[in-house]
Amino acid sequence: MIVSENVYQNILEHLSEGIYYVDKDRNITYWNKAAENITGYTKKEVMGKSCATNLLRHIDEEGNELCTGNCPLQDAVDKAETKEKTIYLHHKNGHRVHVYTRVAPIVNDEGEIIGAVEMFSDLSKNTHGELICELEKLKEEVYTDTLTSIGNRKYAEITLTRRINEWLDVGIPFSVFFLDIDDFKTVNDTYGHDTGDKVLKMVGKSLTGTLRSMDVACRWGGEEFVIIAPNLTPASTRAVAERLRIFIEKSWIHAGDNKEISITVSVGCTVCKGNDTPESVIKRADSAMYKSKQSGKNRVSFA
Repeated sequence: MIVSENVYQNILEHLSEGIYYVDKDRNITYWNKAAENITGYTKKEVMGKSCATNLLRHIDEEGNELCTGNCPLQDAVDKAETKEKTIYLHHKNGHRVHVYTRVAPIVNDEGEIIGAVEMFSDLSKNTHGELICELEKLKEEVYTDTLTSIGNRKYAEITLTRRINEWLDVGIPFSVFFLDIDDFKTVNDTYGHDTGDKVLKMVGKSLTGTLRSMDVACRWGGEEFVIIAPNLTPASTRAVAERLRIFIEKSWIHAGDNKEISITVSVGCTVCKGNDTPESVIKRADSAMYKSKQSGKNRVSFA
């Protein structure tokens, strides 16, 4: 039995994995429904556009740009390479989505490479299961920030108390990160509070998409965010803080007239020590954040 091309297209449209084709110049020639769902971009918005200059802007675990550097799709076209990689793509709403990608060349009947295909699956749906379960048990509406859908200040305080008790009782260390959006008032004054809310949502999603399942991200208040992460060394704490800073710096949202708005954060981080209390450890991280502000913003300071 010969299967028509329409049947194949129908199968691709019903897969849960995002799939898109590009030609030799990396212009998008096919975009399935799952790709729309995972990225937020519709087929109409992406067809015929270059994946390198406009939309997804893949970055790796260290925050390095792939689309303008070592692009797997370009390697598939130029070198006939097939690659698998875990990366972060840019969602239409501004945050990063953690995806597993597979890239392969597309070959015609004559054996000529005419483009490439990328298949990607959303890994972020499986993150933060622990936080979600806890929030449900503790009445989600009480412990969730309604705007960003991450933990609120009350939940951060509860988590800090629990981590302090674990530290004092059984010696399980933890790190605290205090983040403040740089020049957030300027965003509100220039683009309005609706755009400011979108920025806050983007930062919240960027944090949860970047962290481990046992880490807790909360909105402390206004444009301030707190992360509590167990079992990190001082060196890994610095590395995580820098990674968070880079990921937010390389994300953006669209405002009116399709204007891209990027923001940065100043980060302070610290590791629990001695007879810390929830108040002392958060104060130390907060002070380190202010040091980042005073040193020029968009940087990490370690206390």
